[in-house]
Amino acid sequence: MSTQNAGPQDAPQNAPRQDGVEAADRPIKVMVVDDHPMWRDAVARDLAESGFDVVATAGDGPQAVRRAKAANPDVLVLDLNLPGMPGVQVCKELVPSHPGLRVLVLSASGEHADVLEAVKSGATGYLLKSASTQELTDAVRSTANGDPVFTPGLAGLVLGEYRRLASDPVPAASNEPKAPQLTDRETEVLRLVAKGLSYKQIAERLVISHRTVQNHVQNTLGKLQLHNRVELVRYAIERGLDDV
Repeated sequence: MSTQNAGPQDAPQNAPRQDGVEAADRPIKVMVVDDHPMWRDAVARDLAESGFDVVATAGDGPQAVRRAKAANPDVLVLDLNLPGMPGVQVCKELVPSHPGLRVLVLSASGEHADVLEAVKSGATGYLLKSASTQELTDAVRSTANGDPVFTPGLAGLVLGEYRRLASDPVPAASNEPKAPQLTDRETEVLRLVAKGLSYKQIAERLVISHRTVQNHVQNTLGKLQLHNRVELVRYAIERGLDDV
């Protein structure tokens, strides 16, 4: 990835999300967060040249939270090592209150602890900075679709952590409400999500559209009062759906 210092201005463009427009009919809105100006500008420029709408950039954690709330991106390309607030905290601040936001971590660290912490904080994918521009652009598109993207070798680690979390006993609340009823199709999609299939693979397996898979996942998250794919997979594995 080249690093010439020529990118968009840091000021966000406060354009509302076009909810009535199909995602395919408009560019994916991306925000880039990194504390190194040359790297940040290079990534932003590469993404813009690849057809993405780079709506904002930021150089520290608090700035990232403010500008993401204003710019309303589809995908946040986020470094973990940020001044003022670490990247995992940025995720925790934004993801629960912005369910349509996807986070792709772009980090120099391949440490397992960093990867797992990022995923548990709400990141959809994790890519190392050694990735090529093509790998990055492909990852941003997949992330926008809700598909998990990981640098080769990290996907198995994350799935193993899902399983470890699911094996931990969860204290039962004395007044725990009855579990919501999922439709047969929602359960089928949930089972395939738990097996680690991408939304595209699920769509092909069930002979339905990618958007229909996304809708089923969003409906399931809402019914179960879960916030992200990590919690969804844990829920499925706890109930043995990945073994069906």
